[in-house]
Amino acid sequence: MEQAGRPRRLHTLLASALASLLAACAPPAVQRGSVATPVPPPPPAPTSPAQVAPVGPPSGTPVRPGPPGPSVARTPREYRRDAATHLYSLQPERIFKGRLPPMLYAVGVLEVDLDARGQPLRLNWLRAPRHAPEVVAEIERMVRAAAPFPTPLRLGRVTYTDTWLWDKSGRFQLDTLTEGQD
Repeated sequence: MEQAGRPRRLHTLLASALASLLAACAPPAVQRGSVATPVPPPPPAPTSPAQVAPVGPPSGTPVRPGPPGPSVARTPREYRRDAATHLYSLQPERIFKGRLPPMLYAVGVLEVDLDARGQPLRLNWLRAPRHAPEVVAEIERMVRAAAPFPTPLRLGRVTYTDTWLWDKSGRFQLDTLTEGQD
């Protein structure tokens, strides 16, 4: 007989916990047993540019966007575009704008293995720019720092390959999003 009452007590306990939680989330004027107090109006909006306070981190501080949205790519080739766009969004000052010059400082082909959460598992150079070990190190640093990548929803784990086109200025383009070369 005692077991039959146990689910009812558990149900009552859960219901009262949920009601307490909802009451705690309600605005003060709606909570039971509280006296409604008027909410002060928001301060007036600034009228001159001098009154506007800067929003965000101090200048020179890198701003990292929130986590990337999921990728709905069906193939590693489609996913490559999402990964390249993600890398570009995190390094806008490093992207070479316009057509690349005819002679590049370094060209490398990197294969990246990502888990189902977009975390890099392995970086594998298919063609490393061996004459520029600093470029290899910088690309690997950028890829690891870009984690998490867009979550490959349809693929689960994914391995994609992209070609890094590196200018002597230290700026780059990825072959997936290149603007061409003179």
